[in-house]
Amino acid sequence: MQALQALQAIHFAHPAYLWLLLIFVPMIAWHVLKHRRQRASLSISTTSPFAGLGRSWRQYAVYLLFPLRLLAIACLIIILARPQIRGGWSTTSTEGTDIVVALDISSSMLARDFQPDRLEAAKEIAGRFVVQRENDNVGLVIFAGESLTGVPMTTDRAVLASYIESISMDQLADGTAIGEGIATSLNRLREGQAESKTVILITDGSNNTGIISPLAAADAAKELGVRIYTIGIGTMGMADMPVSTPLGIRYEKQKVVIDEATLQQIADRTGGKYFRATDNRALEKVFDEIDHMTQTKMDVRHFSHTEDRYQIFAWLLLLFFGLELLLRYTVARSIP
Repeated sequence: MQALQALQAIHFAHPAYLWLLLIFVPMIAWHVLKHRRQRASLSISTTSPFAGLGRSWRQYAVYLLFPLRLLAIACLIIILARPQIRGGWSTTSTEGTDIVVALDISSSMLARDFQPDRLEAAKEIAGRFVVQRENDNVGLVIFAGESLTGVPMTTDRAVLASYIESISMDQLADGTAIGEGIATSLNRLREGQAESKTVILITDGSNNTGIISPLAAADAAKELGVRIYTIGIGTMGMADMPVSTPLGIRYEKQKVVIDEATLQQIADRTGGKYFRATDNRALEKVFDEIDHMTQTKMDVRHFSHTEDRYQIFAWLLLLFFGLELLLRYTVARSIP
């Protein structure tokens, strides 16, 4: 049954070549007429001395030469017609969602309580996260004193990884506009087609600029059915924080302050969850947990491309042609 289904699935790119199989009709007719005319005869008085001799298998081998040649020619014609298995759509059930990662790139993200600092740690771990989400549409938003779409919704993991690696804090005016970051993320999620939509917000401070408040943006996310997971990034206690001076940036020990209350409210209002990451390892665990929490069943349609399936006929052609030559010049060899 499987072999029959496989044969039914085969199509030909150039079916017109199959008409060449009609050449077998004159070939077979010519072969029959030729052997009738070339049949040798010898007149003798009686055949009784040959009655018990029988026929050798070598005599029967002669009759295989012409069928083998016909089979070899048939294989050649089929190869010219290009047998193929056509591409088609198949549907599989998998897990996927639309995700936007909103990353804070304000100057405080240069604090050295992470290795080598908060921004580089977040880039590395978030980069691994998006690359692993093979069935998702993922976008990237960066924000500081303003927000910017880094990468629109895409399934191109190479583009996402490349952009994340290139992020630097001097791309935007300094500040922390959490509301703006959420609003830009929601605009990107409008492009997505999945029923499940998620924002992963990574910040190390509190909202201090922008015209959209974080909670107003959270309410908008709730209306759109978008779940927000918030991550407060920063150790407990003191950390080496960057301070601008006329001579450049230097680092001073300062108390780590994160507006956890607001981040918690954003998560609660949208059905998400708030996490506090105090070091690289903790941040990895946060993303692992979010990875499990954002898995969603969905049907994905895959398209398989057309594939040529002439190889088996090429091997058969060599087999039939080789057998004919072997028989013709060995056991079926004839004397002119």
